[in-house]
Amino acid sequence: MLVVGAGPAGLSAAVEAARLGLRVAVYDENARPGGQLFKQIHKFFGSREHKAKIRGNKIGEELLQEAAAAGVEVMLNAAVIGVFAEKEVAVRVNEQILCRQADALIIATGASENMVNFPGWTLPGVLGAGAAQTMMNLHGVKPGERILLLGSGNVGLVVSYQLLQAGCAVVAVVDALPRIGGYGVHAAKIARCGVPFYTSHTIVRAEGVNQVTGAVIGELDKDRKIIPGSEKHLAVDTICLAVGLSPLSLLCALAGCAMEDNPAKSGYVPLVNRYGETSVAGIFAAGDVSGIEEASAAMIEGRIAGLAAAQRLGFLTQEDLDARVAVQERALASLRQGMFAPGSRGQTFTATTEGCPLSQNLLRQGYLTDTELSAYPGVVWAEGLHPIIECTQNIPCNPCRDACPKQCITVGATAGQITALPIFDAQKGCTGCGLCVAACSGQAIFLVDEEAGEITLPYEFLPLPQKGEQGLALGRSGQEICAAEVVDVKTAKVFDQTNLLTIRVPVQYARQARFFRRAP
Repeated sequence: MLVVGAGPAGLSAAVEAARLGLRVAVYDENARPGGQLFKQIHKFFGSREHKAKIRGNKIGEELLQEAAAAGVEVMLNAAVIGVFAEKEVAVRVNEQILCRQADALIIATGASENMVNFPGWTLPGVLGAGAAQTMMNLHGVKPGERILLLGSGNVGLVVSYQLLQAGCAVVAVVDALPRIGGYGVHAAKIARCGVPFYTSHTIVRAEGVNQVTGAVIGELDKDRKIIPGSEKHLAVDTICLAVGLSPLSLLCALAGCAMEDNPAKSGYVPLVNRYGETSVAGIFAAGDVSGIEEASAAMIEGRIAGLAAAQRLGFLTQEDLDARVAVQERALASLRQGMFAPGSRGQTFTATTEGCPLSQNLLRQGYLTDTELSAYPGVVWAEGLHPIIECTQNIPCNPCRDACPKQCITVGATAGQITALPIFDAQKGCTGCGLCVAACSGQAIFLVDEEAGEITLPYEFLPLPQKGEQGLALGRSGQEICAAEVVDVKTAKVFDQTNLLTIRVPVQYARQARFFRRAP
């Protein structure tokens, strides 16, 4: 079996097939394997079966170890430039063109970043979000000092946070849509750092001669026209674009696979059956090449394709295949629930499945107001130290439930229901261990002791504040609300680099303080 692409889908397919006895080779045009995983230093969502609360780069390391143990051959700097009859591929390695033929072929080429045109968009300093991640997370290079981020989907929100972690100033997140497109918990952790959101806005132009020296944004009316007089100048040296992805499906088309232009899948994609097999027998497509989703879904699709290829070549019975695929399909279905499911794209929600009203302020500006909190089941004000769970959308995630040793937190009535809002039961006897705070992939859980005026919050910035350090407490919107003192800093291997920072504020601010800013 040949696999094109050593990203999450391709490696997962290779591992499944190799474990069943196939000889598997993986070709990737990049200098290192893993695809986007090694750029993704944040914790994944989902449940245990989706590797929730594990960081993407760690998942990448695990996949590479599994591939090596299974005997998968991974060839890097190897660009597949053609697919021909009988599953023959042409691979460019250095100055050589090699031809290889397979009994089964899996195309897992992923996706490319979209771009937008505006005056000045070709200036040095305008780059894609993926390029910014490559610079920061693979090479340790800051993309710039003052960044304007265009796009508020999950990619834009995650990259904005990582820019802050790298020491960049994110001046604004701008989106032409009237609401933030990604998870509210991602937006909230940026907003409380003081980053403003400009929804219903777009870039008018980038300024500069030899490089970006500024940007002008403008507000859009209902017809997507810039409102005269609404222009704002922002002093930035970098403009980072996170405006979506498009499937890299050209190899599928070259192979003669039946294709469709499907907006719900973000572009031109091959038609596949439940096993990921295309219209060409023995050629499979998995991951973003067949429709844009999260990396967790890509890995599951890869496993299914790898299993199906093994069955086609006689290494599995149809009965065994269907039993194994059914397990993977259940895991995939749980990720595809809720308001962010692929089938929900384009829909407008005003309430959660539980009937809780969605925060319009969160959707527009990235943060919950104080008066909105009580509408959600994870927000229960109790005596003593207890968690406040500011998770207010139906997203597929439940590590908080699994982390709690006292089972104080529940998510959904059934095991597969992971998009329900978390519920906190104060009667279960919370010990204040903080495991739920560290486990939350969205950093949306805080331990609060109103009587003592102490808040324990997730903290992923370096250098770490020290016990006794004085600073400022910021509210959910990032505004400075009061002085704060660091009273404790906890780090542990089980926290996986999410530190627990406990600050003390005047008791009247205990419900509002959500971030600590060090004194200048």
